[in-house]
Amino acid sequence: MQLQIIQQHQNYQISDSIEMANIISSNPAMQDLKITFKESSLVLPLQQTEKKSFFLSNIDQILNYRIPTVSFFSANPDYPPQLVSERLKLALQKVLVPYDFIAGRFKLNQETGRLEIDCNSAGVGFVVASSEFSLAEIGDLLSPNLGFQQLAVHTLTDNLAPNDHANPPLILQVTSFKCGGFAIGMSVNHILLDGLSAKAFSQNLASQAFEGDKPFAVIPFFDRRLMSARSPPLVAFTHPEFFKPDLPTGTSGPPVFDCNKEELEFKVFKLTPTDINFLKEKAKRPETRISSFNAAATLIWQCKALSYGENQKDEERVSTLLNVVDLRSRLSPPLPDPYCGNAILVAYTSEKCRNLEKMPFSELVKMVAESPARVSDEYARSVIDWLEINRGLPCGEYMVSSWLRLGFEEVVFPWGKPQHSGPVVNHRKDICWIFPSSNNDGAINALVSLPAKEMERFESHFCNFFTSTNNSSSVSGEPTTTTISPDELVAQGLTTAV
Repeated sequence: MQLQIIQQHQNYQISDSIEMANIISSNPAMQDLKITFKESSLVLPLQQTEKKSFFLSNIDQILNYRIPTVSFFSANPDYPPQLVSERLKLALQKVLVPYDFIAGRFKLNQETGRLEIDCNSAGVGFVVASSEFSLAEIGDLLSPNLGFQQLAVHTLTDNLAPNDHANPPLILQVTSFKCGGFAIGMSVNHILLDGLSAKAFSQNLASQAFEGDKPFAVIPFFDRRLMSARSPPLVAFTHPEFFKPDLPTGTSGPPVFDCNKEELEFKVFKLTPTDINFLKEKAKRPETRISSFNAAATLIWQCKALSYGENQKDEERVSTLLNVVDLRSRLSPPLPDPYCGNAILVAYTSEKCRNLEKMPFSELVKMVAESPARVSDEYARSVIDWLEINRGLPCGEYMVSSWLRLGFEEVVFPWGKPQHSGPVVNHRKDICWIFPSSNNDGAINALVSLPAKEMERFESHFCNFFTSTNNSSSVSGEPTTTTISPDELVAQGLTTAV
């Protein structure tokens, strides 16, 4: 195995002619994009909407945290950034008429202890900014740069009242670069939208940014009572993927699913089609069809479990991987395809660390592949009922959330498709986002956020997997490099989350 380090990219080679396993670090020069904020305002629905309380399911209740995303666009002479901002603001006003709950505010129902949305047309955030850099100076847009956090802010500035109007559940931001290119960032509370819902929202926003009276790209389905608990609740399964936290006496409302903020390193582990073929060869079993996601998620889980904590010799420790699974087609009857809400649950896989280190990779992949099959209609309803009784939260060491078939990079605006679209680095060290490349190269990218020493161990295990398995691998010569389709990337019930 030859190890070659080229600036921010570390390229591990399985043979003299095959480049493998790019590890993309953050660019220290891009921790500050030298942003100037020009506008920070609230955008209201274009028409008056009904004042009402909007029901949130038990799954919605536990996802009270923000997801920042950003899409980069090349300069388009027909659409300078100022025109883009004007078009997006008007489009946002239009979509907020049917999506009226997004312009509302969260409130706690004191009688039930449940979160609801007060559809009061308080508005969503809209930010316009500029950077002193060009996109060329920023470099690789896959790089997990801290400066990208400035492209999807979580709070509004200017002289807005010091209340929840400064922290709306959704903020849209347009940032221009000196080259004429621009970025559209979105900071959204997960309660509002899961991954597929966010994709549909983006499609509708894009459709309304065109001139003329265009129809919506997707007609969303808003009734979240389809995900209500049964009466009375019926918990038919044990649910080790959830736990009931000890809350202080007098605590009202659902617990918040979050983790402590600490200093983290951010890296993107890029698996090329060559890498994926290599993993699938290692995972090959006669009775199991290996999906690219399952192979990648298993490797990420193994590296995370073996890098955990200072005491790496705790072989009896049990590590649990949580896969985010889409429920739309799993329920009976199935949810409408355009269901707008959190139609997701986690499928769990647990194993002792000593087994994660010693078991054949094929056996581990089989375990990960089989876990989503557990999430049937009855199992999902049991989880929803368990959450009705217990104010619980997901319980696992590491959650893997796939954006492989969400298709944010395929959303067509008047100014074209994004040059790159993906998650923004944040403090969630317990979640790994897996997303495709925007250039259709068939690669899978995993955004990993860990403390420095843990990241060092994670990276070591990741690299050692390829080096230690190379000599015994059945992969030899030049592997196939056929393009992997989006459907194949997420075969076997794989995940959709923001």
